[in-house]
Amino acid sequence: MSKDWYTVFKILKIIREDMINKLKKIFKATSNWHLFIIFLVFGISGSLSVIVSEPIIRLFKINELIDHYIFYIMIRILIIFPVYQILLLFVGTLFGQYKYFLDFEKKMLMRFKKK
Repeated sequence: MSKDWYTVFKILKIIREDMINKLKKIFKATSNWHLFIIFLVFGISGSLSVIVSEPIIRLFKINELIDHYIFYIMIRILIIFPVYQILLLFVGTLFGQYKYFLDFEKKMLMRFKKK
């Protein structure tokens, strides 16, 4: 029975390594540590953009102008998008990845420009 478990864990290890290698290729990461930093920057930037969008909405008093919750959410998403772009570069810089995220931003903006 223990030999079966060993085989299962060995297969899972191979699958995990394959997935990590695919992610490193997609994100053009140079190592597992670099991939971790990239994901960390994306996570921190996304969370911060949601947190920062609320004070921006209060600053411009948008919440007082909009009665319907659906419109409020749509406006908030429109505010989150540019805030996220700025925070992504800022947080990426703090982690020493300014060039990586600048190139990422350029590529993303080019995709929007084509459509």
